[in-house]
Amino acid sequence: MSMDIDVEIEKMIRANYNVVVVMTSEEGRAVSIVNRVCEKNLDKDPRDKKTGKGRLLATWDLADGFKQIFPSTDDNAFTAEGIAPNADPVNALKVIEKYNGAAVFVLKDFHEFWEMPIVKRKLRNLAQKLEPLGKCIIITNPGKRIPDELKDDVGVLDLPMPREAELNEILENLAKTVSITVELDDDQRQRFLQAALGLTSQHAKRVLTKAAVVSRAKINESHIKLITEEKRQVIRQSEALEFFPVSETMDDIGGLEQLKEWLQVRQGAFSEEARNFQLPPPKGLALIGIPGTGKSLTAKAIGAIWRLPLLKMDVGALFGGIVGESEERTRRALSVAETVAPCILWIDEIEKAFAQGGLDGGTSARVFGSILSWMQDKTAPVFLVATANNISALPPELLRKGRFDEVFFLDLPTEEERKQIFSVQLQKVKRPLQLYDLDALAKASEFFVGAEIENAIIDAMYQAFYDAQRPMVTADILMSLTKLIPLAESQREAVAKLRSWLREGRAISASFPDKKQALSKAVHLEKLDIMGGEDEEAEKVERNQ
Repeated sequence: MSMDIDVEIEKMIRANYNVVVVMTSEEGRAVSIVNRVCEKNLDKDPRDKKTGKGRLLATWDLADGFKQIFPSTDDNAFTAEGIAPNADPVNALKVIEKYNGAAVFVLKDFHEFWEMPIVKRKLRNLAQKLEPLGKCIIITNPGKRIPDELKDDVGVLDLPMPREAELNEILENLAKTVSITVELDDDQRQRFLQAALGLTSQHAKRVLTKAAVVSRAKINESHIKLITEEKRQVIRQSEALEFFPVSETMDDIGGLEQLKEWLQVRQGAFSEEARNFQLPPPKGLALIGIPGTGKSLTAKAIGAIWRLPLLKMDVGALFGGIVGESEERTRRALSVAETVAPCILWIDEIEKAFAQGGLDGGTSARVFGSILSWMQDKTAPVFLVATANNISALPPELLRKGRFDEVFFLDLPTEEERKQIFSVQLQKVKRPLQLYDLDALAKASEFFVGAEIENAIIDAMYQAFYDAQRPMVTADILMSLTKLIPLAESQREAVAKLRSWLREGRAISASFPDKKQALSKAVHLEKLDIMGGEDEEAEKVERNQ
């Protein structure tokens, strides 16, 4: 049961909020929550303490007009008083105005009409008259737009998606009403409910019923996969989020030992034990660096090592053509991420979100502002992983202290790291490592990033396949390396600019535990004229080692 939202609605009604707009597409759930509130002591008419007359709850919609919900009775209070159901919104407000008694009215379709001047005026007039009468109007709104004229006259409340306790109640009620056997121990039940986070109550009921039908009235651990797949489809409807299956592990990443250690230390940060330890959950991680060095692969691997859902935000999908649509998509995507929490939210190439500058009427700036505000204020355990290639496009305020726990720079891999990368990639294509000279391959691939090494192996496989499908050998890979021009050479100016972040101390190395080692490597590359230019501070570090 969502007790927090119950309390919030009760407070608003008791505090004489005359009109409350509940932001939700789950109007049925909203009515159920208000009904629970009205069934408490709140339902007593504040003007008639002697009789304890119940506070009436009624709904209104465009098709059927008014319907009494509480007290439950076969007689419609409105019909009994000679007031026929009326689908006209202005007349609906007149009915509410004339009703004699304390009541709560839930208007389901009213957002379709409140842009009409006469409706806005009548609603504002009525809002100012309800306070002494003990009446409250609750309007459900599946969108997030509220007319400017009404913003000062209404209270606004977001109805969050069901949390674990409410989903567990849905599961228990379903088991009782349709005779479903729940075969889950405590740990399995927790993982089952966590898998269902992000579903509306109605969708959760449908998915649980589907699971029971598939397994002949039984729900067990095997249905976690079914729930996850359904949730993936629901999250995709948010337009800007994609649910990623976590298959990669840290073993799939060569090198980056400093970054791996940082993640290992925080592996249990979202556990119950960490909360009991009063340990605040980590906020996020920024991965800056040269393209192809494993930023995206690392983001995927975090989900596996931490055993958390991974959501990827498609920045391009945030932007819409209608005024306010981009901000609404951003808000909706972040809301879904908070519902699924604890989870990992991955924004790939985050700099692309703000590349429009002032050419889009300020939309990108507003979207950026929404994301920044959320990063600063969020309390839900959502770990943000932001990856970026083009540092110059990043607004300075994005990476300031407090938004991320750490900023890591992913540099060109060292010889030992390249050896590890070759090992990982050869195992990935099911080639026995003992058949290859990993040392020779690591030396020959200086200035190559992980993606380029992977491409060299694939190219060598094509060559071997073309030569009568013979086994691939070390010489094939060495030949492929000679044909490829690494990014460090073809884009040396851009790579040099990226690496300046590390030398200036604006990020820490993902590979080396201290700055001296990272700077020493930078000097080595400069002397070989790969990066161009010199760095006096870095040379001084190298001489001291």
